Amino acid sequence: MTSRTCISERLRLPVISAVVVSVILLSGCSGGGDPQAGPTGTAAASPGQSASGSASATPSATPTPKPTPVYKPADAKGRAQNVPVPVKPALADKNTKEGLEAFTKYWYALLNYGFETGDLSSWAKLTSTSCDFCNLLKNSVAVGYKEGRWQAGGRLSAPSVEARFKPGTASQQVVVQVVQEKTHFYKADTSVGRSPAPGSNTASVVVAKYADGHWGVSDLHLIQ
Repeated sequence: MTSRTCISERLRLPVISAVVVSVILLSGCSGGGDPQAGPTGTAAASPGQSASGSASATPSATPTPKPTPVYKPADAKGRAQNVPVPVKPALADKNTKEGLEAFTKYWYALLNYGFETGDLSSWAKLTSTSCDFCNLLKNSVAVGYKEGRWQAGGRLSAPSVEARFKPGTASQQVVVQVVQEKTHFYKADTSVGRSPAPGSNTASVVVAKYADGHWGVSDLHLIQ
């Protein structure tokens, strides 16, 4: 390399360095802002937001109301469905004649619920285990729903309830007219379980006791 060449190279280095610095400065001016800036220098819109910076409104979905379960009584094809659970009236916990009668109607409504569904748990909580006739009713329902069986018909009602209320007496008596429709019995395979039980219209005496703020049945007798 000649001395003329070395001098030429020395002259070119400052020129190249100046060009590189200019490029860096220009890059810093044009691209040193928000890395999300678009070609026009405006920040890119975030998801769910328009270019003007306002969030786009998302329409709220209207919840679809659930259909009300429809009660279906039992028949030859299957069990009852969506049987309404009896609601205990507030009056049924009153230690009065009216309260005792309201309780007795509720007690029979729970018994009817057991005939329709096989579930006598709520009824049993209000019934003494020493009540022999009550135990016969409980066992009858248990057999009727054993191993997938069920009953159809057999609706139970108490159209007439008359309490012989005596204030201050430990046990109270209620005379009740009990009406039950004809009952059909089916096995799990939908075949007939046994002969139907005929309907009935009888009178009974419910013996009830009041304790711990509520009534309970201690005995039940049929009036012959």
